[in-house]
Amino acid sequence: MHEMGIILHIAKMLDETAEEQHITKIGSVTLEVGEVSGIMTDLFVDCWNYFKVKHPVLAESELRLVTIPAVTFCGNCGKTYETVKYGKECPYCHSGETWLVDGNQCVIKEIEAECEDEIPEDGDEDYRADDFPEDGDEEYRAGDFPEEE
Repeated sequence: MHEMGIILHIAKMLDETAEEQHITKIGSVTLEVGEVSGIMTDLFVDCWNYFKVKHPVLAESELRLVTIPAVTFCGNCGKTYETVKYGKECPYCHSGETWLVDGNQCVIKEIEAECEDEIPEDGDEDYRADDFPEDGDEEYRAGDFPEEE
């Protein structure tokens, strides 16, 4: 069952990304899974649900799968066709000179996440909205900001 190994790898990548990007919670992960990737999607989701509880940032996450159709290219006639429907032999010219061009992948397409709030350090030019005074507050009114033209 290679689904377990793939899930472990994805969970490790997401843990690393969460640490680097200050992500506190991942709500969902969308994967593009090729039609002929060999991944059994039922087992994949079961493995996700089992392992996500071992990774705090993933604990409440949902796994979403998008199936990518398998497409084969024929080197003889230059046409593409549905791999699963026709197999290795080109349905147009019956050549066996074909190769898979799409549908064998497993790719993280999207991550929905929440990040921790960061308070800017002194001298940082990025400010949160609550760093500025309310209307009527005189603290910044003595020419601290350039006048609008």
